[in-house]
Amino acid sequence: MKQDVRILLLGEPKVGKTSLIMSLVGEEFPEEVPSRAEEITIPADVTPEKVPTHIVDYSEKEQSDKVLKDEIIKVERRMSDFDMKFSSSQANVVCVVYDVTNEDTIDKIRTKWIPLVNGDAEKGNKIPIILVGNKSDLRCGSSMETILPIMNQFSEIETCVECSAKNLKNISELFYYAQKAVLHPTAPLYDPEDKQLKPLCVRALSRIFYISDQDNDRILSDTELNRFQKSCFGNPLAPQALEDVKTVVWKNTSDGVQDNGLTLNGFLFLNTLFIQRGRHETTWTILRKFGYHDNLELTDDYLYPELRVPVGSTTELNQQGHQFLQQLFDKYDEDKDSALSPSELRNLFCVCPYMPWGAEVYMTVATTDDGYITNHGYLCQWTLSAYLDIHRCLEHLGYLGYPILTEQQSQTSAITVTRDREVDLEKCQTQRSVFLCKVIGPRGTGKTAFLQAFVGRNVEKTVNPSSAFSPYAINTVQVSKQEKYLILKEVDVEAEFLKASDASCDVACLMYDTGDPHSFDYCASIYKQHYMESNIPCVLVASKVDLSEVKQLHGMTPAEFCYKHRLPPPLPFSSLFLDSSSKSIYTRLAWAAMYPHLNGSDMSNTSFWLRVALGSAVVAVLGFAIYRAAVRLK
Repeated sequence: MKQDVRILLLGEPKVGKTSLIMSLVGEEFPEEVPSRAEEITIPADVTPEKVPTHIVDYSEKEQSDKVLKDEIIKVERRMSDFDMKFSSSQANVVCVVYDVTNEDTIDKIRTKWIPLVNGDAEKGNKIPIILVGNKSDLRCGSSMETILPIMNQFSEIETCVECSAKNLKNISELFYYAQKAVLHPTAPLYDPEDKQLKPLCVRALSRIFYISDQDNDRILSDTELNRFQKSCFGNPLAPQALEDVKTVVWKNTSDGVQDNGLTLNGFLFLNTLFIQRGRHETTWTILRKFGYHDNLELTDDYLYPELRVPVGSTTELNQQGHQFLQQLFDKYDEDKDSALSPSELRNLFCVCPYMPWGAEVYMTVATTDDGYITNHGYLCQWTLSAYLDIHRCLEHLGYLGYPILTEQQSQTSAITVTRDREVDLEKCQTQRSVFLCKVIGPRGTGKTAFLQAFVGRNVEKTVNPSSAFSPYAINTVQVSKQEKYLILKEVDVEAEFLKASDASCDVACLMYDTGDPHSFDYCASIYKQHYMESNIPCVLVASKVDLSEVKQLHGMTPAEFCYKHRLPPPLPFSSLFLDSSSKSIYTRLAWAAMYPHLNGSDMSNTSFWLRVALGSAVVAVLGFAIYRAAVRLK
């Protein structure tokens, strides 16, 4: 909403512009009237809308045309989005005053004053005008019969008020309507020539309807209407008032009421009726409650509430965020199969101006055999969004109506900011539930297969061939009887030189190909460059153990390297055999991330390493033997 309102009074000499201002301020008709009143500021606390109001008088005798132009011409116009910007010396609204007893002053409205104010302005970007008929105490009848054709001719005319500066009739109402024209403008909402809501208004009200339709049946029931009414206006409607509203809609639209509830068309009609009857402040109250600015776009304050995330801290969805998102899932899972089909996902995000999730989501989270996002995968994707890009996550929660539906101040109440990782290390414990693992290795090592196996897929049998590549995979694992989210991010050491920021994570998974003699050398180099002196735990994974193993050309074997650097021995992995031993790798990664201070120190004795190394070798040999036996049986 605007910070203040500036009202400029124009009109022919002697119509009573200055008298109106003096009568408003002094609450009595002035015996002596100056040729022009000085600018007057009315404090916010004495105005109906609680907004400071500046009233500016104009005198043709004292002021030049240039001064007048400076008052009424906007410096900046942004017609595409109705974002009207004013300098401190410009009029937000113009009151054109005429003498109800003088036909010539009425004619000048059409021929002189309106062209002067909006002559060069394009449709939709005109300064609102209030017509003011002064000296009504001197005329028995009304001037409205003469004024109506002018109002019909010029769409920027908001209303006409007949008043009397002498007996104070409608003086306060005049300035109330002027305030209203600025604070609750008609122009962004309604096209008076077409007699219908403008497209941006329809888009905004449609979003509000879909958010308020909590059971997704495309109808606002009495319960939903009352919750909407209470959210916007503080109180629910009385039962009879609710019936009266639906009756008005039913009588005027063919499909506005269905199953005793309000449809989208009925909701739009109701707001059109508010505007046509001069109650556009009702529609603006609704729009602003749901985060809209005068340009009918959601405000930055609404979409991007301030959230301070110190260096070393991360962001996670808390229980309240999870609860909201689960309710949203349940609402749009129409067939109740615990998965969202592409059409159900589109419906869920229909209140957003764009689709937040691209095709890569189908490679990032768990899906059904049909390629639908599971309930678990849906929550994982939101967890990933909150961790990687909290501001975009807050934006999407705002579009989905989180603050309104949860009755919270902002989306930040759905987020927990974790404490600094360094503090976790000092205290040897963490309260985090989301951990990032960088999966680093040469191209062709099998990193993509490793990520897809984490979400239960064979990379060679991608459920959705049109899926875009995703460097991420996210799922949950059990660590010390606690469910934790583990994010895997694939990093090719050949594709990018690892900077410190690229290497940063909660745990590093260094992967090498047992069939490529140069593969381990990359991992050893990365470890020495980034992790040897850091407090980031590392786990080595030997991939493609179902194939013949070759000697690594590094100078020492991977097992010897791990022993030298006090690392756990390489863990064997094959995408062909996703058994418990393969899946335990992900638990091991999450365990290392959750307890980085241990970093293998509990597994430092020689006999332990020999047992684990021997066990790993046995697993690899068994895996290869099983693979060959399976091939023979085909």
